[in-house]
Amino acid sequence: MKRALGPALKISALRMPALAIPVLAIPTLLFSGTMRAADAPVVVTSIKPIHSLVSAIMQGVGEPELIVDGAASPHTYNLKPSNARALQDAKVIFWVGPGLEAFLEKPLQALGSDASIAALDDAPGLVKLPFREGGAFEAHDDAPEHDSASGHHEAEAAHGAEADHDHGHDDHDHGAFDTHLWLDPMNAKAMATMITTTLVAADPANALTYQGNAKALDDKLDALDTEIKGMVAPVKDKPFIVFHDAYQYFEHRYGIRVSGSITVSPETIPGAERVSEIHRKVGELGATCVFAEPQFEPRLVNVVIEGTRAKSGVLDPEAATLKAGPDLYFNLMRGIANNMKDCLSGA
Repeated sequence: MKRALGPALKISALRMPALAIPVLAIPTLLFSGTMRAADAPVVVTSIKPIHSLVSAIMQGVGEPELIVDGAASPHTYNLKPSNARALQDAKVIFWVGPGLEAFLEKPLQALGSDASIAALDDAPGLVKLPFREGGAFEAHDDAPEHDSASGHHEAEAAHGAEADHDHGHDDHDHGAFDTHLWLDPMNAKAMATMITTTLVAADPANALTYQGNAKALDDKLDALDTEIKGMVAPVKDKPFIVFHDAYQYFEHRYGIRVSGSITVSPETIPGAERVSEIHRKVGELGATCVFAEPQFEPRLVNVVIEGTRAKSGVLDPEAATLKAGPDLYFNLMRGIANNMKDCLSGA
């Protein structure tokens, strides 16, 4: 499998459809705005946040397909036959990378060999934060990876970058960084730049549309970043516990205080010792909230907060409960900020 990076993309010819379009159907394909629907390349995306960014950039050209739809999680997803067909027909495929969507690695080698494949964890300008292990996160001196060309990332509160390197996580084989990269709007901007470059290379006829949409998206992401800073500012110093450690990009960007996770990896049910450790930590910290996630068993959260003054809330880092589309990314980020603010403020 070739993983595309920036201009070094592998572009293949778009294959002709299996059935010819009847002559009488041609009028339905006449120009709508600046192009015909038939001209849209077949684009496949892995998860909802990536699909949202790609959808925003493709507006007016076409709609990308989505693999992990509904309330499914990339951590536990099994590829469906319809997904395999979509990959086989694709001209362009976007995913985060094997550290997140491990289920896609072999299918992309087998089914996506004729497509331009863009792994967005390779996007220039990303901030990448190392994995953290253990129920309570311990401080260390490692710094996140910065691409000096990005120029966007500010140094946020130091506790957002704290991590404990145990390297026991299966995903570490793919690089020792957290792959929930989209939870920083500045990382979303870096990924959107790579998405635009990939689409322009694969479909130059629609380059101006992609580039115009990308500029509008960039401006909206800047505005979102400013909005979220204001939303979480009143509660950013209140400690809380999350279901699994998916939020450190949000932490690092906005200086909030996640103090631990119930489980390191959502594929693995935590043992009694770990649950007891987190329960003790909630009491020691005076943690205000413990957050569940919609895809996973909430009973563990109830066990962790039992006998404490902590409240429970829900965070949705992979947009399981949201409708796919160009607005999803903004609804996702605002939802996380709102739910944190409401629970931590006691609303």
